[in-house]
Amino acid sequence: MADDTFELELTTMAHGGRAMGRHQGQVVFVPYSIPGERIEARRTGRSGRVAFAEGLRLLEASADRVWPQCPHFGPGRCGQCQWQHIDYAAQLLLKQDVLADQLARIGGFDKVEVLPTIPAPATQGYCWQLSLRVNRNGEIGLPSDLAGQVVWPEACHVAHPDLLDLLPTLDLEIGGLRDLQLLRGSDGALMLLLTMQNDRAPELLSDLPASVNMLLKGGEPVNLIGASHLLREVEGHCFRVTAGSSFRAHDALLAPLAALVLEWLAPSASDHVLDLYAGVGFFSAFLAGSAGLVTLVERFPPAVTDAESNLEAFDNIDLIEGRVEEVLPELETPADAALLDPPREGLSSEAIKGLAASGARRLVYVSGDAATLARDARRLRARGWQLRQAQPVDLEPLTWRIHAVALLERSRA
Repeated sequence: MADDTFELELTTMAHGGRAMGRHQGQVVFVPYSIPGERIEARRTGRSGRVAFAEGLRLLEASADRVWPQCPHFGPGRCGQCQWQHIDYAAQLLLKQDVLADQLARIGGFDKVEVLPTIPAPATQGYCWQLSLRVNRNGEIGLPSDLAGQVVWPEACHVAHPDLLDLLPTLDLEIGGLRDLQLLRGSDGALMLLLTMQNDRAPELLSDLPASVNMLLKGGEPVNLIGASHLLREVEGHCFRVTAGSSFRAHDALLAPLAALVLEWLAPSASDHVLDLYAGVGFFSAFLAGSAGLVTLVERFPPAVTDAESNLEAFDNIDLIEGRVEEVLPELETPADAALLDPPREGLSSEAIKGLAASGARRLVYVSGDAATLARDARRLRARGWQLRQAQPVDLEPLTWRIHAVALLERSRA
C-alpha cells in the first residue's frame, strides 16, 4: 500500500460523528464508519497530532451497519445526516457513550451518571425546518460535506413531507439570496424565511402557498407576504413563533423534553426560577404552573414579544429583554433555580459569574453540544455546582448531534 493508504481498525466514535482508530500510534478519524469495523483507509489530512482519512474499502463490517435509505447520503453528498448507515438502536448507544466521554475528558466528570438516550418516536419526517443555502456559483440546496458545495434535495428523509412538497412550487431564482429556511407550524401553515446578501427585499409572486419573511443583517424580521409568525402547539400550550425566533424543529420530542426539565427543576410554589435564553417562553409555559415566580431573560426583541403573548395567561411571569450577562447582575430577587438553554456556543464567563451571584442552587442545562456542555459544567463546578446526571435526548436522529439535559446542584453557602 502507498504511505497514505493503510488498514485501520476503528474502536471508538468521536464527538463530531467520525469513528476513531490508531495507525502507527497516531489517532485517525474516519467519517461514514462504525466502531468495530476494519477498513482500508486513505489519509486525507492532518491537524496537529491527529489525522483524517476516508474509507476506501470495508474489510470487516459492523453488525450495526445498515443500508442508508437516502440517495443523497454519503461522502461528497449531502452533509445533513452523517449516521444513516448505523442502526438506530446503536445510534442511541453511541450518543450516550460520546456524551459520557466528553464529560469525562473535557469536564473531568468520569463518574457522573449518563442515562440512556431518549429515542425519537420516528427517525424520518421529524424535522419541521429545512435550511437551504446558496453557494458562490448561485446554486441552492442542502449543504454538502464538501466545503462550498450544495445538494438539491430530490428526497430528504428527515424533513417533514410538507416542506418537501413546497419546494417544487417555489421560484428560487431570487437575486441576492444567501439562504432560505422552510418552516412548518402545527396547523400546517408554511413559511419561507429569506436571508439576503443585502437588506433589499426581493420581488416575489403573491400566490405562494406559504408566508414569506426576511431577516435583515441585524437579525430583525421583515414581513413580506402573509403571516409574520407560525403557531406551534405542545401539550395544550400554543406558541406564537415570529420569523427569526428560535423554536426546536423536532415536534414529537418537545413534550418529553419539557417534562424532563420540569421534573429536574422541581420548583415549589415559593421558588423563584430563572429561565435564561428563554426564547418565546417555551419552557416557562410549563414551569409557571409550579413555581412562585419565573423570570425570563431573552435578548431577541421579536422573541420577547412572542413570549409576552404566549405567557399572557400567567400572572407570575417577569419578562426581561436583554443579554443574560447584563441582566443577571441587576436582579434584585435571589433565585432558587435556573434553567439554562444557551446557544450551542454555551455560556460566557460573564454569564457564569452572574449565575454564581444569583443564589440559584439548582441548575438544569439544556444543551445542543456535548463538548460545550462538558466545558461549561467544569466551569460551573469551579463556582460550587456539582453535575448530578445527564440525559441525552435524540432531537436529531441520523446525525451525530447530541442534545442533552444536565442537572447541577450546589450546597447552601
